[in-house]
Amino acid sequence: MLEAEIFKLIGNFGFPMAITIYLLVRFEAKIEGLKNAIDNLSDKLVGLKNNK
Repeated sequence: MLEAEIFKLIGNFGFPMAITIYLLVRFEAKIEGLKNAIDNLSDKLVGLKNNK
C-alpha cells in the first residue's frame, strides 16, 4: 500500500516532492528521539542541581 501511495505522489507532484516527503517522514522519528534525549538530559541536570 505504501508503494502505491509513493508512486501516486511521484505521478501527481513529481520526484522532488516525493523525496522531500519521504525524508521528512524518516527524519521526524529521529528528531523526536533527539528531543526526548535532550529533555531527559535537562531533567537529570535539574535533578543534580537540586541535590546540591
